[in-house]
Amino acid sequence: MKALLLCFGAAVAFSSAAFDLQGHRGARGLAPENTLPAFERALELGVTTLELDIGVTADGVVVIHHDPYLNPATARDAGGQWLPGSKGPLIKTLTLAQLQAYDVGRINPETPYARTFDAQQARDGTRVPTLASLFDRVKSLGAGDVRFNIETKINPGQPEEAVSPEAMTGALLKVIQDAGMTQRVAIQSFDWRTLQLVQRIAPAIPTVYLTVQTANNDNVRDGTWTAGFKIDEHGSVPRLVKAAGGTVWSPNGGALTEALLKEAQALGLKVIPWTINNPADMERLIAWGVDGIITDYPDRLRSAMQARGLPLPKPVMARR
Repeated sequence: MKALLLCFGAAVAFSSAAFDLQGHRGARGLAPENTLPAFERALELGVTTLELDIGVTADGVVVIHHDPYLNPATARDAGGQWLPGSKGPLIKTLTLAQLQAYDVGRINPETPYARTFDAQQARDGTRVPTLASLFDRVKSLGAGDVRFNIETKINPGQPEEAVSPEAMTGALLKVIQDAGMTQRVAIQSFDWRTLQLVQRIAPAIPTVYLTVQTANNDNVRDGTWTAGFKIDEHGSVPRLVKAAGGTVWSPNGGALTEALLKEAQALGLKVIPWTINNPADMERLIAWGVDGIITDYPDRLRSAMQARGLPLPKPVMARR
């Protein structure tokens, strides 16, 4: 009964927001991704939810980082040198102390990535944060209404790159519980194995089923990414997500149609596409009736929401 009550309470909390403005990796277009400065920038603008990614270090610490390895486009060593090659050390092979020796406060200006986010303001000396430190920072700012959409970064085709689904899920849930954040988080993933674990271990926490369907990438094709659920057995992605027990479907924006949106919502799913940065796309999706949008530019989305008469999340000023 207690678990059912907790589950109901979380569902009410998750669905109470009118429109979910999610800052992707904090505010990647404006500040170094997945860092405390990026999350603070998103809070200063005003967002409903901070979207972020997590991995687990060699000493079992849950940290906020997108790739399973340090990205040479954003990481410099203790001597200030950009990491060579296409991949740095795996997060799971580094202790927290070793990981935080790297500076992730700017993008290498010689990379295409830098040209993609040319408005991002560097913050030299920034380190990979722990999830616990983000929770602490948000509490210290009094941002009691802000939620967290936490992605488990794990790949069923490359199990050697990260800790197991069980280890990652267990470590993540412990940090959430220790911080008293169970009612303020959702957990998302392209690898639905972790979502299935969350639904069994912590049913109070909403699960967000990420999908990508492009010409070169599709995680709903064969069941490897979808914890064995097969699209052929359900007929559409919304029905697949519903069968898996999802609360929210989060597709890439290019794969979402108005018909699929309405189908998903008729099934009781929230639909929050990613990663939408073009104002015209924001306006179109809002007109369709999506439940929220994940964006690198919360400022642009706020403008689109304001133009449609949607209520805006309250800004939270960081105290530095």
